[in-house]
Amino acid sequence: MDWFLDAFKYKYVDFSGRARRTEYWMFMLFHVPFIFILAFLSGMMDEAEWMNIPMFLLVIYFLMSFLPALAITIRRLHDTGKSGWFYLLAIIPYVGGIILLIFTVQDSESTTNKWGPNPKTPNTDEINEIGKPLSD
Repeated sequence: MDWFLDAFKYKYVDFSGRARRTEYWMFMLFHVPFIFILAFLSGMMDEAEWMNIPMFLLVIYFLMSFLPALAITIRRLHDTGKSGWFYLLAIIPYVGGIILLIFTVQDSESTTNKWGPNPKTPNTDEINEIGKPLSD
C-alpha cells in the first residue's frame, strides 16, 4: 500500500527518472482493482436514482489518479530504456496495450541510461558504510 500512496504523495507528477518493476506493479495492484470495483458498483446502481455515488467516486478517483498513473508508467518505460512517448502506443486498439504491457514487464536496463542510474543498484555510499561502527 505504501507504493500506491507514495505515487500520490511524493511523485504525483514526477515524469523524470526511472521506476522499478516493483514500484510500478505495486501501484497497479491497488489502482486497477479500485477502478474495477467502482465501475462494477456504478453499473449495479439503478439509473433512476438521482445520484449515482459510485460513478461520482469513479470520476473523482480517475481525475485524481490520472497524472500519477501516467507518471509512473512513463518512469517505468524510462527504466526499460524507452521514451515516455511509447505510452502513445496505448492508442492502438488491442495491439498497443499488449506492447505496452510487454514493455512494463521487461527488466530494467542494468546500466545508467539517459533518464538516470539503475534504481536496482545500491547506493555506493551505503555500501561503503557496511561494517563501519555507527557514530553516536
